[in-house]
Amino acid sequence: MTERGKAQAQALAERWKQEKVKFDAVISSPLSRAKETAEIIASALNLKVELDELWMERHNGHFSGLTAQEVRENFERPDFYSPYDSVGGHGEGDWELFLRAGQALHNLLKREPARYLVVSHGGLLNQLMHAVVGLAPQANDSGTRFSFSNTAFAKLIYYPHQHRWVIDTVNDHAHWVDAEIEEQA
Repeated sequence: MTERGKAQAQALAERWKQEKVKFDAVISSPLSRAKETAEIIASALNLKVELDELWMERHNGHFSGLTAQEVRENFERPDFYSPYDSVGGHGEGDWELFLRAGQALHNLLKREPARYLVVSHGGLLNQLMHAVVGLAPQANDSGTRFSFSNTAFAKLIYYPHQHRWVIDTVNDHAHWVDAEIEEQA
């Protein structure tokens, strides 16, 4: 994790402390950046981190470790691809990722009602949001996308007796008040 990422995570933890935001549990992807982000926040809020592999980012096959620019430069994208196609030759396609996000959500809903902080990754969180709003993945990356900048958060409230979701906040990164921790455009 970069120094900028650490500063962003610390700024978010400080913001939540000032706003008196409370969580009952922190669940994180075990991948290093998410795990470290979760640990920084959990430490500041006096919580422990539970690691769960369901919250890991998409397996990108041959694209793993490459930037989006490198993928565009080195791999030809087909004219048509479905959400059932693998990413990067043998990675998780959108449908597989959607199903895994749905399983992660299902497991979360089987827990005791509480305030959970989940620290994960943009690809998985997008599919989680699709599951929440009832949108299946679309061909050619079309359809709705949710923005998740580093350390930005979404706040969702679930009312189990009504099976109703309220999406209160998406991509909130107001804690980036210092130019030193803003994302590069």
